[in-house]
Amino acid sequence: MSNQMTIYDISKKAGVSIATVSRVLNGSANVKPKTRKKVMDIIEQYGYKPNAFARGLGLNSMKTIGILCADASDLYLAKAIYYIEQNLRENGYHTILGCTGYELEGKKESLNLLLSQHVDAVVMIGSNFILNNPEDNQYVRDAAGQVPIMLLNADFDCNNVYCTLCDDYKATQDATEQMLSSGANNILYLYNSNSYSGLRKLAGYQNALLSHDIPLKKELMQCFKGSHEDIDGVKSFVESICKKGIKFDGIVTSDDFLAIGAMNFARASHVKVPSELQIVGYNNSILAHCSEPELSSIDNRLEDMCIQLVKTLIGTLSQSEMPQKTIFSGELVKRGSTSF
Repeated sequence: MSNQMTIYDISKKAGVSIATVSRVLNGSANVKPKTRKKVMDIIEQYGYKPNAFARGLGLNSMKTIGILCADASDLYLAKAIYYIEQNLRENGYHTILGCTGYELEGKKESLNLLLSQHVDAVVMIGSNFILNNPEDNQYVRDAAGQVPIMLLNADFDCNNVYCTLCDDYKATQDATEQMLSSGANNILYLYNSNSYSGLRKLAGYQNALLSHDIPLKKELMQCFKGSHEDIDGVKSFVESICKKGIKFDGIVTSDDFLAIGAMNFARASHVKVPSELQIVGYNNSILAHCSEPELSSIDNRLEDMCIQLVKTLIGTLSQSEMPQKTIFSGELVKRGSTSF
């Protein structure tokens, strides 16, 4: 069993954190004698020998962090990669980037490849790495037994997994409520993902309506399944919704590219924004400035999240006790596409 034993197993059996196990193995004085004995007893019982490349123990650190994202051409993911890589470099760490695609097997293969490169930790950018079926998340649990796993914009309760995320639920709820208060009666919600983040945004929209005693209508919750680069496809998608006789005077979206597609629909259909149709995007990306009028969008404070993620990562690798979850509040940046 000694070949299979990880510091995750030791921490579990000893009932202490992975950081505490690390301090014991490093000979740190900042451990109570009773706790040290408990950990050492487990180590001796199972014949644990630290791997020469053991991460988080200060042993032969490669000073390298693995970064995974589904698609580096996505504006949000690309910006996150930039912020995280810059902050890691300032802290003396190199990075290896893997683009996994959105299929589970691709995520597993990319993660295993990074682990084989003996990275000190892995950063997973985007909520799509955590799936709705608990069994599909076992690959993350297994990796967390070897190195710290840092999740950006995802929530996953697991030892040695650290989450930094925006409260997408409340941000979308607040934006929807403000649109309702400004006089919009039928708000269409456009989204493009059933990821953790995508579902939280959808739930925020739904709760805003229910809190105003407005019944939920399936036809006003529409998922665009095309590419994030297919803005013309979004325009056509909104046109098809309109041609079905579905009435709406407001659109809340889960991503700026959806909102820009909706703006293009409005212009082509001679619908005045915001007097006849109000539109809100999400991510407050450069796309928010690429329409006339400019797009109101929810700023999920990506740069702040990335800075916090790296801070948590560096603290974890130096065996400090760090928060396993940090939640930021989103903020609606109001521009010309809304009248509130």
